[in-house]
Amino acid sequence: MSGCEIWFYHLERTRLEQVLPELLEKTLARGWRAIVRTDAPERIEQLDAWLWTYRDDSFLAHGLENEPMADRAPVVLATSQGNPNGAKALFLLDGAAAGDLAEFERCILIFDGLDPAALGEARRQWAAFKDEGREVAYWRQGEKKGWERQA
Repeated sequence: MSGCEIWFYHLERTRLEQVLPELLEKTLARGWRAIVRTDAPERIEQLDAWLWTYRDDSFLAHGLENEPMADRAPVVLATSQGNPNGAKALFLLDGAAAGDLAEFERCILIFDGLDPAALGEARRQWAAFKDEGREVAYWRQGEKKGWERQA
């Protein structure tokens, strides 16, 4: 099966709030838009505030799925399925369901490797994607900095 690549990012040394802006910046640098999806509305609120303030010298422009002109935002924070901004990258947090991946080039699942429930859910999702015949990759935080592809 071709189409959307599935990349798993295993957090071990840093928190989601440190990693997500960096990955979103790389996505935008490719010329892609992004959706960040979670099932937790409180996570959306946290990320909404964080992406405006995570660096003193910059911010990451984004919108919420229910706001006017979400279709124009480079990054949309969402709790529902859909792709209001024509994103090519889908970021899944907190075990959110992928849904239909036909419109995406890449689906990035970020999970906390120190949380047994999150680790178990990531393993379940990995197996499901493999069973579908999808191309999957596993990225782990390197000893010093950055990401190392493990599988």
